[in-house]
Amino acid sequence: MISKSSQEPDHLQKGKAFEGKALDFLESRGLSLVERNFSCRRGEIDLIMFHDQDLVFVEVRYRRNDAFGGAAASIGTKKQRKIRTAAEAYLQKNDSLMFKGCRFDVLAIEGEGEALQINWISDAF
Repeated sequence: MISKSSQEPDHLQKGKAFEGKALDFLESRGLSLVERNFSCRRGEIDLIMFHDQDLVFVEVRYRRNDAFGGAAASIGTKKQRKIRTAAEAYLQKNDSLMFKGCRFDVLAIEGEGEALQINWISDAF
């Protein structure tokens, strides 16, 4: 029997690995995981977390280098709109969650190996 992860394309396996690094990074800074990889017809959200009293929708982006603007620059207005729309769907589905506010964060990961850098952009858009 072939495991599901071995059937996934390399870029998806890599994406999950960097989402795991992002999750570890954010949890070490006091955020707690609510849901991972929320998906709906309108879009997908990598990580949904609580921070203090806020619900945080996190987009994780990895780029090996910044040749084309880097990880953070890869989240254009179209992607932001899809994330906001998916967040609205999540909030409608989970209206019983108790929180004071919402925000959209970006975890931009760049580099390789020892040179890996994580840039946390809180309230990015």
